Amino acid sequence: MFTNARYFIKTAFGFFVLGLLSGLYMYGARTFGWSMPFTMIQAHTHILLMGGVFMMILGVAVWFFPRAKKDDKNYNPTIIRISYYVFTIATLLRFIVEILQGFYPQGLATPAGFWFSVLQVVASIVLVHSLWGRIRPVGSQIREQRGEKF
Repeated sequence: MFTNARYFIKTAFGFFVLGLLSGLYMYGARTFGWSMPFTMIQAHTHILLMGGVFMMILGVAVWFFPRAKKDDKNYNPTIIRISYYVFTIATLLRFIVEILQGFYPQGLATPAGFWFSVLQVVASIVLVHSLWGRIRPVGSQIREQRGEKF
């Protein structure tokens, strides 16, 4: 397994755990009356979907997709690694900011959350663009032409 794929997949597991813990806290808040910001649901959903699911999809894509063609100018493992760090940090900071917005709705958290979201979107676009050329048939089109069904 490639190093980049391991980073994505292990980070996805970390975000899943963070999402599970935030969900457990929300349930405890409802059950035992603990204090909970109204933005916790959004933070919980965001960390599970963007941090867990999307990061896992990217990790599996980096791992399983065929190698990039030699002339593929979009695929650059260094750019993927940088985008991984940007996406990871922006996702974690957005999770924190979402929670803070519930306690300080008029604070600096709202504009910061927007810019962390922008970083996530940019990193996502760069990652998908980098992997786009690797989404191609490698032998399956030949088997399909022979009549095999998948």
